Amino acid sequence: MAVVRANKHIVQLYRSDDLRAWSHLSDFGPANAVGGQWECPDLFPMKVKGTSQTKWAMLVNINPGGVNGGSAGQYFVGDFDGRTFTANNVVKDVPSPTGNMLADFEEDLDGWIPANEPVAAEEGPWGTAPVAGSIGGQQTVTGFEGRGYVNGFHGGDGPTGTLTSPEFTVDTSHLNFLIGGGNHPRVEGTQLENTPPAGSLLFDGFEYAGTSSLSDHGWTLSGDLVAGRNPSTNGGSSVIGNGRINTWEGGAKGDDNVGDLTSPEFTIDQDWISFLVGGGRRDDGSLAVELLVDGTVVRTSTGKDDGTLNWQSWKVDDLRGRTAQLRVHDAATGGWGHLTLDHVVMGPEKAQQVSNEVSANLVVDGRAVRSATGKDSESLDWQSWDVTDLAGKKARVQLVDNNRDGWGHLLFDSLMASDAPARSRLTAYDWLDWGRDDYATVTFSNVPGNKVVSLGWMNNWDYAGVSPTPTWRSANTLPRELSLVQTAQGPKLSSQPVKQLRTLQGRPVLKNARITVDGRKVLPATGDMVRVDATIEPGKASAAGIDVLASGSERTRIGYDKATGEMYVDRTRSGRTDFSSRFASVDRAPVQLRKGKLELTIYVDRSSVEVFAQDGTRTITDTVYPSAGSDDIAVWSEGGTAKVSKLTVTPMKPMDSRRPS
Repeated sequence: MAVVRANKHIVQLYRSDDLRAWSHLSDFGPANAVGGQWECPDLFPMKVKGTSQTKWAMLVNINPGGVNGGSAGQYFVGDFDGRTFTANNVVKDVPSPTGNMLADFEEDLDGWIPANEPVAAEEGPWGTAPVAGSIGGQQTVTGFEGRGYVNGFHGGDGPTGTLTSPEFTVDTSHLNFLIGGGNHPRVEGTQLENTPPAGSLLFDGFEYAGTSSLSDHGWTLSGDLVAGRNPSTNGGSSVIGNGRINTWEGGAKGDDNVGDLTSPEFTIDQDWISFLVGGGRRDDGSLAVELLVDGTVVRTSTGKDDGTLNWQSWKVDDLRGRTAQLRVHDAATGGWGHLTLDHVVMGPEKAQQVSNEVSANLVVDGRAVRSATGKDSESLDWQSWDVTDLAGKKARVQLVDNNRDGWGHLLFDSLMASDAPARSRLTAYDWLDWGRDDYATVTFSNVPGNKVVSLGWMNNWDYAGVSPTPTWRSANTLPRELSLVQTAQGPKLSSQPVKQLRTLQGRPVLKNARITVDGRKVLPATGDMVRVDATIEPGKASAAGIDVLASGSERTRIGYDKATGEMYVDRTRSGRTDFSSRFASVDRAPVQLRKGKLELTIYVDRSSVEVFAQDGTRTITDTVYPSAGSDDIAVWSEGGTAKVSKLTVTPMKPMDSRRPS
C-alpha cells in the first residue's frame, strides 16, 4: 500500500498479510516537483513495450505545483524489490540560465525601493533586506539561488506594498527571473487602490447616522431581513466607510437568511451604475443585486464566493430618464448564502476593479507591459519575458503585493538579462499530463490482460469552486490505457484513450484530408463532440495547428510552436474565462517532431479538450466553456505555409444514451 506524508513530499510503502496489521517497508521522496502537497500515490509494474523488461511506475499527484499551474500528476519509473522503490528519472539538478545579472539580492536589495506597511515590529511585506530562508512561520522556501532572495511574507499575508527596481535599459531578447509565492495574476485595467468612480453616491453609501435603519430611508425589507440589523457594520472586507448591506448579518439565521431589501425609487440620469459587491455566487438568480424598472429585473449581479468586495458595473445608458429601484435578493441558503453590497455610484464611467494581484511587472513609460505571478508555492522557479520588441527602452521591474488573503505574498530572485528564455525547472520532470485539468489520477485493479487503465479528475483546484457549471462541477477524463515505451531518456509513460471508446464513434465527416494552409481555413466539418486526427507539418511556418469549438473570434487553439519546440493548448479565447483570473491559460508541453511531423489525436467534448500527441507520449487536458454554437473546426498557420495531412473528423456519441447528441 502506498500513502503520502503530503507536506513532507514522501511516499510511504506498507504491507499487510491480513489488511489489519501493517508494517512499514520504506519511504520514497522528496523528488522532482515539491511545490505543493503530494497526494493520491499509486505503484504498479509494467512491461516496457518491445522488450522483456519489467519496470515499476509510481504516480504522485501534486497540488499546487503542477507544470502549468495548480493541480497535476507526476510520475516516476524505476525498480521495486518488494520493499524499496528506486526511481531512475529523479532529476537532481537543472542548469540555471546564463546572462547579465541585474539583481541577485545576495547582500542587500540592490537599490530596489520598498513601499511597506508597518506591521508590529516588521516592515511588510518586503522588509528592508533580503532573507536567507523562511520567515515568520512560513513553509520551507526552496528554489532560490545563493544566500539571499526577496521574501514578501514579512508580517504574513496581510501587508500590501510594492518593491521597485532601479531603471535599466532593455538590451537583450529576454529577462529571466526566479519567482514563487501566490498565484494572483495582474488583470489589465484594474487599480491598486479602492477609488470609486466619479458620480453621485446613492443611498448615502449606507453611512446613516446613529441607529438609523434602511427602513428609515425608504427601503422595504422582507423575510428574515429586519430593520434593526440593516445596514450592518460587519461582514465582508474592502468596504468604504462602516455601513454596508450584508444579508448574513441582516437577520438572525446567517447564511440561511432569506428575503429582499428594496430601495426607494431613483431616476437614472447617467450611463453607469457601479457598486462594491461580495459574498456568495449563485448563477440561478437566487442571490443577486438587481436593478428594477417598472418592477421588472433589467440588470443583475452576484458575488464570487469571496468575502472581499470588488467593483461591478452596469451600463444603463439605454435606461436614462427611467425610474428605477435597487433590490438585494437573497433566496439562497447554506454555504455562501449571503451577499454584501456597498457604495452604489451612478456616473459617466464604470468603476475600475481593485486588483488582488501578487505579481512581478515590467514597467515601461509608466505602464506594465509584462507580468508574472507565482503558483501558490514556496518553491521559486524560472520564468521568462520575451522583450525583443522593447529593445532600447528604459524599464523597471516592480513587485506588487495587493492581496491580504491566502497566498498573498511573492518571492523573487535572480533577475537576469539573457539572450535566451529560461526554462521552468518543472519541465525537466515527467508528467502524466501537461494540461491544467487532469488531477488525482488513479488506476484500476484487476483489469483484463493486466492492462493499466487510469482515470483523472478533470478540474484544477485553482478554479474548481467557481467554474461556471453550478451546481454540479467537473467530470472525469477519458479512461486511458497506460504503457511504458522506450526512449533515449529511458522508459516513459504513454497514455491512449481506451479502445472501447470506438463504440461511440460515428461515421467520419472528413477523412484523410490533406490541406496546405497559410493563415486560417475553416473546415467543412463541425462538431462539439468529435475526435480529430491529424498530422501537422509546420514546414516554413513558425506555428501551426487546429482550432476547435470555434465561432467568430472564439476558439480553443491546439498548436505547435517551432521556436520553442512545444505543443500547446491556448484557451484564452475559448469562451467563458472571466470567472477566475487563473483560468485563461496557454498550456505547453515540449514535443519532439518525428521527421518534421506532429501526430495528434484530439477528443473534443462540449466543455473539454484532451490532446494526445506522438502516440500519447505527450498529453494536454484542458476544460473550456465555449458559447453555444461554437462548433467550427479550422486549420491554421502563422509566419508561413504549413501542411495538415491525414485529417479526419469523427463525430462522437454520448456515453449516456439519455444525453442529447
